[in-house]
Amino acid sequence: MSDQAEYGRGLVPVQYHQFQINDEDGPAGPDLPRTHNGLIEVQDGIATVHTGIHTGDVDVTITQHAEAPTPGDAEWDEIVEVSLHSVSGELMVRGLMDDLDEELPVLSFDGPGDYRLRIHARGRDTAIDLAPDEITEYYLIQVWPAPRHGASVLRQTDSYGASVRTS
Repeated sequence: MSDQAEYGRGLVPVQYHQFQINDEDGPAGPDLPRTHNGLIEVQDGIATVHTGIHTGDVDVTITQHAEAPTPGDAEWDEIVEVSLHSVSGELMVRGLMDDLDEELPVLSFDGPGDYRLRIHARGRDTAIDLAPDEITEYYLIQVWPAPRHGASVLRQTDSYGASVRTS
């Protein structure tokens, strides 16, 4: 396992079952439909992470790595890897309509270029379509510089992801 360059954790606002990862200066990647994996899609250069809750906050942890780390363990329901590009070096996790109270670490920590993101999710089946007051969903985003290649699904076990894949 590689050394983590930086670690950050915070609450990310969710609206309409989603939060985003993007670079405001340019497209983050080629289109990837949500039906492919049920967790993340890329449309019009913006990566969208799909949540079980409709509205509220989710807990997001980001770890930055020099090379591919070991994936998370069995506590994660869904794990998907995608390649994203940062034009400006400001590839960030963002709320759909609300700003984060505190910014999470930049994903493109090595400047402009290509990165691999491994997105882990758990708890998406807990409060489907609801707006819970407490945190019910957790996400881990592991990121490292890497050449672009296709999306990879490492784990798919939650019911919400299955419903997204069939919609």
